[in-house]
Amino acid sequence: MTKVLHFKTALFDVSKEKENPFNLIYGISLLEWLREELKNKLEISEPDAEDWGWYSELEFDGNSYMIGACAFFEEGDDSTSELDWVFQVHKYRSFKDKLLGRNKMTDTDSCFVYFKEFFERYPDFKELNVE
Repeated sequence: MTKVLHFKTALFDVSKEKENPFNLIYGISLLEWLREELKNKLEISEPDAEDWGWYSELEFDGNSYMIGACAFFEEGDDSTSELDWVFQVHKYRSFKDKLLGRNKMTDTDSCFVYFKEFFERYPDFKELNVE
């Protein structure tokens, strides 16, 4: 299961991002910013492209996670304006955990709560909603 945060921000100029080789989807700038902001707290992998956006991986409280990001931007939009963003936290679970219904992703998952509270502390992230 994946937990998702939606928000708006003008913090990143997505027109300057490296191109996603699979799809014209933006979002790497958020993950690169998180890596830098949290470098002394979390070890977040180098972002990589996927057909739905960008992702990185990390270990948190003994569990493995994938975090993903994408920004809604189309050619002709103002890349410096406030854009809609999606940030997701996916918890990797073993086959045994899935089979036995253990270690599920919840609203109170420590990694998800960490990122939610992190974004809430920054006034540049507006209209933060949980899905």
